[in-house]
Amino acid sequence: MEYTLKIDQFEGPLDLLLHLIKESKMDIFDLKIEVITNQYLDYINAMKEMNLDIASSYLVMASELIELKSKMLLPRHEEEEESEEDPREQLVNRLIEYQHYKDLTEDFKSLEKERMLIYTKSPENLKELEPDIKFVNTSDVSLDDLVDAFKKFLKRQEQNRPLNTKITKREITVEERRKSIKKLISSKKRVRFFELFDVMTREYLVVTFLAILEMAKTREISIHQDNNFEDIVCEAI
Repeated sequence: MEYTLKIDQFEGPLDLLLHLIKESKMDIFDLKIEVITNQYLDYINAMKEMNLDIASSYLVMASELIELKSKMLLPRHEEEEESEEDPREQLVNRLIEYQHYKDLTEDFKSLEKERMLIYTKSPENLKELEPDIKFVNTSDVSLDDLVDAFKKFLKRQEQNRPLNTKITKREITVEERRKSIKKLISSKKRVRFFELFDVMTREYLVVTFLAILEMAKTREISIHQDNNFEDIVCEAI
């Protein structure tokens, strides 16, 4: 099991260093090592009670700062300054990387708080809520047969463009189309399936197909095919 160990409000020596740098309004890329080291040691010495496991990591950082401070205080020639790397560079890189992960942690905490406001419900069986739209087979033609025939009809019409289409001035409902189909079949007694699609607009085609399915379901019409590959025929019952 892992524990998050803190001294006061800080989660580690780098966290304490970042706090001191911000409080001093110091540029992280131009650290004043002597100042930040003194502030760090003053803070450590001011702590009255420290867990030994925690204290070790803070003391390691203190020793690193003291070593870095001593290097910065040593006199260097101009040639050495140009050739040698800045002793602070490694510490600066560690602080920047730590700040990056700390920012990501804050983002994750924010997302976690948002997620806690969302409540999910376990899945249920929704079949009881499904509408009763089963196709009643009144003959030897299945719903799949009708859908396949409808697809072939649309494909054939697509290949036969341009089409002589009629433009409807208003939307037509399934109930309205149902009444017109019923009137047509009553007068002709026997109508080919594709004859019912007399207006080649998407809305009209869909409404017509739904009306045919509804009429078959309520047993107002019978849909059958005498032989394979012959026309599908609709008749009044």
